[in-house]
Amino acid sequence: MKKTSSASVRFIFATIFLDALGIGVLIPVFPDVIRRFGHDPSFVNHYYGYFISVYALMQFLASPILGSLSDRFGRRPVLLVSLLGAGLDYLLMAFAPTLGILFAGRIISGLTGASMTVASSYMADISDDSNRSANFGMIGAAFGLGFIVGPGLGGLLGHYGHQAPFIAAAVFNLLNFAFGYFILPESLDEAHRRKMSLSRLNPFRSLARVLFKPGMRILVWIYFLLYLAGQSHPSIWTLYTQYKFNWSTFEVGLSLSFVGITVAFVQGYLTRLIVPKWGEMKALNIGIVFGVLAYAGYAFSTQGWMLYAVLALTCLNGITGPASMSLISKDTPPQEQGELQGTLISIASLTSIIGPLIYTDVFARFTGDQAAVHFPGSAYFLAAIFSLVSWILFGLYPRFHKVTNTPGSVPPRPMMH
Repeated sequence: MKKTSSASVRFIFATIFLDALGIGVLIPVFPDVIRRFGHDPSFVNHYYGYFISVYALMQFLASPILGSLSDRFGRRPVLLVSLLGAGLDYLLMAFAPTLGILFAGRIISGLTGASMTVASSYMADISDDSNRSANFGMIGAAFGLGFIVGPGLGGLLGHYGHQAPFIAAAVFNLLNFAFGYFILPESLDEAHRRKMSLSRLNPFRSLARVLFKPGMRILVWIYFLLYLAGQSHPSIWTLYTQYKFNWSTFEVGLSLSFVGITVAFVQGYLTRLIVPKWGEMKALNIGIVFGVLAYAGYAFSTQGWMLYAVLALTCLNGITGPASMSLISKDTPPQEQGELQGTLISIASLTSIIGPLIYTDVFARFTGDQAAVHFPGSAYFLAAIFSLVSWILFGLYPRFHKVTNTPGSVPPRPMMH
């Protein structure tokens, strides 16, 4: 029987919020950090992509490991070690004297940042059919709230030097660790733990199990494409808005805070209303359509205020994350949730590896001096195409997997083994 303690939901919500806050304060200053070591626009654009991708690569490798460790030893100890390591690593990056040391710190932060796997597994442990989508929505809401405060705070702290946001991120993660150490209870009891297998620590094996599993693979490919489209924001939002609209660091942070507000509102509030009424299938369908419209809107906006309008009018795109995660994790037994969530985080991390490389390269090609066509919104247009492909796959899904879409229901599918 699933535990449904509302106190535990609040605990993990606060943990994810503080973690997101630590990440969010860094986003507005990333380009300035890279400019410390080179000012050429092409250098900044490409190394900005590398800086994001190396973090995601480490998350990709570490997520199934942390997920399997949490299946064996429990969620709490793995989560605490990750949070402590992240806090100490941000201090290392704050005072990194060379680009090499900065990237080394980024590698470590990627390894420790895979704690999202454990947090998602924790939320799955304390959820049942009546609240699964809502609880996964709380994860998105926590990140959304973190990005309401984080980027704006990062933009303000950036005026005091490049070190200030990193120090702030370290403090937030260490506070997060202290919070979990004294308050966060364990969610996985001894009866549901399982022995570790070295084969389960291989992220490619875990990906293969999910990506090619009958009845699940199309949903997972949809999940992949949606996250790949979503990587356009962390990859080029700062570069795009500074280049096209000449926004300052503070304006970038303020806009990202608005992104956080929309995400928190949709995933923390609207998801609880929409998904039970429409069902996961209909909610996912509508969310994808709004995503296509959103990325196209970003691509063709001609004034900065239009980005805010697009964000507000297409915010239902935010329901795709909770709806897709709920569909995929619905019938997975407790002892396999860690591996599944680790695999899903690995998929998201994989998009974070290739997404920044693709988007920053496209952005550089269509804004450089040698560009045959000048189109700063090209990367967002590409994200719209990825979303459109996911919508086409969604239309094919019923042919491969018999579904029902009554309000509040989830399509039946086989158990994962």
